[in-house]
Amino acid sequence: MRTRRAALLGALATVSMLAAGACGATAEKEDSGSGNVGSKPVSGLRLMVPNTPGSGYDITARTVAQVMQDSKTATGVQVYNLPGAGGTVGLQRLVNEKGNGKLAMQMGLGVVGSAYTSKSEATLTDTTPLARLIEEAGAIVVSKDSPYKTIDDLVTAWKKNPKKVTVGGGSSPGGPDHLLPMQLAKAVGIEPKKVNYVAYDGGGELLPAILGNKVAFGASGFGEFLDQIEAGQVRVLAVTSEKPIDAVKDAPTLKDSGIDLVFTNWRGIVAPPGITDAQKQTWIDSLTRMHDSEQWKAQLTKNGWTDAFVTGDEFGTYLKDQDKAVADLLAELGLA
Repeated sequence: MRTRRAALLGALATVSMLAAGACGATAEKEDSGSGNVGSKPVSGLRLMVPNTPGSGYDITARTVAQVMQDSKTATGVQVYNLPGAGGTVGLQRLVNEKGNGKLAMQMGLGVVGSAYTSKSEATLTDTTPLARLIEEAGAIVVSKDSPYKTIDDLVTAWKKNPKKVTVGGGSSPGGPDHLLPMQLAKAVGIEPKKVNYVAYDGGGELLPAILGNKVAFGASGFGEFLDQIEAGQVRVLAVTSEKPIDAVKDAPTLKDSGIDLVFTNWRGIVAPPGITDAQKQTWIDSLTRMHDSEQWKAQLTKNGWTDAFVTGDEFGTYLKDQDKAVADLLAELGLA
């Protein structure tokens, strides 16, 4: 059954831009008195990815950086990885960079949950919300030589012996790749606490485990496996969206397979605490320009992402709502 919890979980990707100022990026303005970013690209941006190369955050951040470059929104955007503890190592670093207008962090639902399960001292309420960009459906995937040819095959074996059928995800407990199989288990009549979940630090680490059959199946965003899906190395048993996805057109939805569950993940960008209003606005103006570009629209289609663009205070309110929803669900699972 599509539950309130499933509906609450959404996907974000975004890149950030900085404001003029001593600690900010630089941008030339069309009108020096307007305070808004003009047509000239911003420079000096750094975007932290709080997990491994190849993860959903990493793919999103590098896509955003490339679109910023191609659309002349920014020049020389530096993307770098700082993995650890489900994204909370990066979160702590971001919070420690108080007032740094040049830095932002790619994040999403996974960091919300990890902040609870990792008992992180740094929290998302300490950061400056900039923008939510996308939502992305999840996928249930197996290797090409898996014995499970359909989602029904998998569910039958899973229900027979939940402990034996291991599921891998690219997030720590509390993240979207963990919440997805927990809700799927509940939807098919398996007690979530019996699920044998193996956490990997991002899709870059999860993929070899799927290809090497170290897990029976993987639960993650489908966009992390598009190259392997096209190459025939990975098979998608089902996607978790409301409707079929063009990027993986042969994969049924869970609902079409008789499982009444819809699950989406979101991704966004936050900045350190203590940046100036001008720095925050430069980020938001620049992200808006990037979002409105034809290059970004093409990437939405290519990656099967759903446009979910909101900025500033609206994104801040959304973060607070997500924080409460995740806290409630983790408490139900005995994880928070």
